[in-house]
Amino acid sequence: MSNEISGAGTTAGTAPGDRLVRAGAIVFLIGAVATVATFVPFFLNAEPLPTAAYLVSMLMGAGFALALAGLFRQAAESRRQARSAR
Repeated sequence: MSNEISGAGTTAGTAPGDRLVRAGAIVFLIGAVATVATFVPFFLNAEPLPTAAYLVSMLMGAGFALALAGLFRQAAESRRQARSAR
């Protein structure tokens, strides 16, 4: 009966795309911390961080893209389930 409520073949909390959204959030947070860390030296008049820190900052966009892909996957699955229910 739980499969009827949460969808065919999925259990509560493990919908298609959930892992992508979670991974995207983690990658986004890593990139956000790196972005903050790269700006701090400018405010403290210290030496800027090496180029690698700026490259890690780009993970912010990659994490956003991963999370967005997971949301699109969830939407597509719910659309499929709605069509099969008709």
